[in-house]
Amino acid sequence: MQEDVQIINFEETLAHHFSDLNLAWIRKYFKVEPKDEEVLAKPQHFIIDKGGHIFFATFNNEIVGTFALIKVAEGIFELSKMAVSEGSRGKKTGNKMLQFCLQKAKELQAKKVILYSNTILSPAIHLYKKYGFSEIPLEHSEYKRSNIKMEIDIK
Repeated sequence: MQEDVQIINFEETLAHHFSDLNLAWIRKYFKVEPKDEEVLAKPQHFIIDKGGHIFFATFNNEIVGTFALIKVAEGIFELSKMAVSEGSRGKKTGNKMLQFCLQKAKELQAKKVILYSNTILSPAIHLYKKYGFSEIPLEHSEYKRSNIKMEIDIK
């Protein structure tokens, strides 16, 4: 499937997919937090208007995944709100999205990409490590569910 997955840019008409995909996994494993509701309700305002980017993975013209690169500071982006539809998990969609994410970070001249996650999401943690992310000390996170912080230097 991986070869057939395409990554497309955010469009306001697709914003509901960003919200729906993320709410599905958050509700499955955790509790939706106020920050989730805020960002998912207004992704243009909270991510794109602040120098970030949102992308979607498509397969057979269907949205099957999404992720955001949120600008944290000059040269630093946070990989956030990465979600894959239930039916597309285990089919390398996450690999394709992460490859695209790291390539996009290079194009944006990022020095590093960080992310916050939770160790119960072991397939995600494995994927991040596979692509070179390493665990760093976790300071304050905007999300109660975060218990791990990872980063990768972009060369």
